[in-house]
Amino acid sequence: MKYMLLIYGAEETWTEEERKECMIESMGICDELEAEGKWIASSPLHSVTTATSVRLREGKRQITDGPFAETTEQLGGYYIIDVENLDEAIAIASRLPPAKKGTVEIRPLFPLPELAEKN
Repeated sequence: MKYMLLIYGAEETWTEEERKECMIESMGICDELEAEGKWIASSPLHSVTTATSVRLREGKRQITDGPFAETTEQLGGYYIIDVENLDEAIAIASRLPPAKKGTVEIRPLFPLPELAEKN
């Protein structure tokens, strides 16, 4: 089963040194998962201040620079993994350094062939 692990946290809670250490530790976990055939993709995101949001309303495109919503925690990165079950996804999410300062949300991905069959 494929899961997306969404990393949320307050950007200002990380020092540059902590961010660097987090990246190094996270890359090590990705290497382990890749060796086990469980890692698909992952990436940190740039600061929310670099975000651009697009909405379509009544056929018109609306573009907003910067954060779209006022929240304490922002989406900071993601992992896509392929594991046996939710328990294994939880175990992996618990190992990720950002779980110590923020939140790791786990969501199953729809298999595209099954999605296409429903339409």
